[in-house]
Amino acid sequence: MSRRRSDYLYDLPGDQIAHRPAPERDHSRMMVLERSGRRVSHRRFDAIVEFLKPGDLLVLNDTRVIPARLFGNKEGGGANVEILLIRALEGNYWKAMVRPGRRVPVGARITLQVSGELRILEKLPDGTRIVELDLPGPLREYLEAHGNTPLPPYIPRPPRSEEAFHRARYQTVYARADGSVAAPTAGLHFTPAILEALQAAGVELATITLHVGPGTFKPVQEEDITRHVMDEEAFRIEPGEAARIEAARRPGRRIVAVGTTVTRVLEAVARAHDGRLVAGSGFTDLFIYPGFRFQVLGGLLTNFHLPGSTLLMLVSAFAGREWALENYAAAVSAGYRFYSYGDCMLVL
Repeated sequence: MSRRRSDYLYDLPGDQIAHRPAPERDHSRMMVLERSGRRVSHRRFDAIVEFLKPGDLLVLNDTRVIPARLFGNKEGGGANVEILLIRALEGNYWKAMVRPGRRVPVGARITLQVSGELRILEKLPDGTRIVELDLPGPLREYLEAHGNTPLPPYIPRPPRSEEAFHRARYQTVYARADGSVAAPTAGLHFTPAILEALQAAGVELATITLHVGPGTFKPVQEEDITRHVMDEEAFRIEPGEAARIEAARRPGRRIVAVGTTVTRVLEAVARAHDGRLVAGSGFTDLFIYPGFRFQVLGGLLTNFHLPGSTLLMLVSAFAGREWALENYAAAVSAGYRFYSYGDCMLVL
């Protein structure tokens, strides 16, 4: 069980980083790893119904990506400024990322591109800012009308004319709870028809909420990965959903997480409650890497992740580092598409 960042690197040609999704959500490719027998299959995502069985419980993250990226100009100086709203605080206050930060000091005012203003109140140790918004109407209405989808940093910023496309596709079909600034990308492959087919086949569905922050793209800087600190992210499990998940565990049914976000919530809650899944809300900074003892997970659907990332380390913890990286190399050779808009891997 390696603790070295360099042991989670792999070579990826730049042209295999997906900048747009597959034409249809469920037409993305899916690599299936079955740990029993170490079997590997290459299928299209809509074949997932063949790999899940009656009694399995599929857990989804129902967070909704908000159009949290805004643009404006520094008052007086005219510098172009990009703002990413990260987390709502009290009133009109938000934690935010501001770029270029060095040109926007505490106290600066930013005039937004469409009628509104933002003031920088405080710089936090991690480089983020506390900002105050002054908008002409309710925040959600303003963001829906004038905000931009916070696509990952490795996707070139598209023109405003493509905003409607990305706002629809960088969102799961079951998104409900506003709060994320990055999509739980494993869920992007599902369609209503696939979810209905799974339920008809005897697969039960449950939901949790984890609001994904920009820390999902935070690189591991230390060679000793145990020194890396995860950013906290807010989660919530409703009582009925907690009861459904806990009930599925007692007879030994398989719990399959749709994404690393679901995995971290389930395992964090179980660790905090003597192995039980209970309702509640809070924050988690759980970092999962090889050597971690899973208490809940019986399967994981996930996209292909950045070299050296915490997400790849989580996959390696579940599938085994050498086997995971062996199959990442196979995915590169087979032309799979990588990252948020790319293809996926199902580990059972």
